[in-house]
Amino acid sequence: MGHPDKVSDQISDAVLDSLIATDPHVRCACETLCTTGLVVVAGEVTVHKQAGIDALNNVEKTVRKTLRRIGYTDPAMKFDAESCAVIRTLHSQSGDIAMGVDKEGAGDQGLMFGFACRETPRLMPLPIDVSHRLVERHANVRRRGLIKGLRPDAKSQVTVEYDHQKPICIHTVVFSTQHTPDWNGSARQAQLKRLVTKHIIEPCMPKRLYNREKVIIHVNPTGQFEIGGPHGDTGLTGRKIIVDTYGGRGRHGGGAFSGKDPTKVDRSASYMARYVAKNIVAARLADICEIQLSYAIGLPDPISVRVDTNETARIDEARIEQLVRRFFPLTPKGIIKHLKLRRPIYEQTARHGHFGRTGFTWECTDMAKKLTAAAGV
Repeated sequence: MGHPDKVSDQISDAVLDSLIATDPHVRCACETLCTTGLVVVAGEVTVHKQAGIDALNNVEKTVRKTLRRIGYTDPAMKFDAESCAVIRTLHSQSGDIAMGVDKEGAGDQGLMFGFACRETPRLMPLPIDVSHRLVERHANVRRRGLIKGLRPDAKSQVTVEYDHQKPICIHTVVFSTQHTPDWNGSARQAQLKRLVTKHIIEPCMPKRLYNREKVIIHVNPTGQFEIGGPHGDTGLTGRKIIVDTYGGRGRHGGGAFSGKDPTKVDRSASYMARYVAKNIVAARLADICEIQLSYAIGLPDPISVRVDTNETARIDEARIEQLVRRFFPLTPKGIIKHLKLRRPIYEQTARHGHFGRTGFTWECTDMAKKLTAAAGV
């Protein structure tokens, strides 16, 4: 959550949440840049209520509140909630786009993908699922003070060895965490590695796949990580689209999520595609499922619906596609209604992954029984 790109994502989604809480039909495409001592919030916002206008006028307050929540409260990091400048440059949505959205059409053209598989109980690919749990654990350990001197910026990467499509072991774990200056030096870094392994890495490892004697672990492989956050690297909204989704497993249409209201199918159709894929796998129609949806701006129905089960389907893929069209609403209006997307739920999606987590409607498997019955499997 303290990585500069994810800081930008969280700010964009916090602004969206502040607007949608007061005006559920707000149109929002909010982009954020953060760097040393500066946050810039730009984009297109159209509000329809006075409360929405008030929220729009409170963007600076929303930014600072978000930075405090993330943990940027120490001026020594050269980027903190109290001292950074906040520049707001927002204007209304293009009338040309609004014409199509007002008719309940898609807010853009493009391809959106959803994916699910049986590698974890959350029906996510194992490497990205463990990676998400690692950075989530890092935030908890930092806030609880289990390792003194951790700072908000962190990154994880997990390499899994497979035998065909079956995970057989955790091969390598890479974890980088920003820290205070007193962790500098090789001896202190060795100590930090032991603590990170004990308190962050090992609690997240699937026990049957984790061999402590054989796994390769890299913690802060450059030697130290004192300079980080927006002071170390400029952050931008939408620059972590692969770690936001499936970690490179399956395809990605290229559209980012954060800062976009649900009329933008980049976001809402990707959530629906995950929902569809997860229910297909939960229904045991396939062990692996990727859903592709495509849209044209201003038109409500998808241009195409494609199902790819990587040859794991128990019925014909064409039949699965028919069931998808029958049981799932795929227009922007239908997606928004079914997944209850006109709510302030978005900031929490902007850290630790959009998929494979509880509490989101697109992670429910409430359609699985219907699919199983209809397919006769």
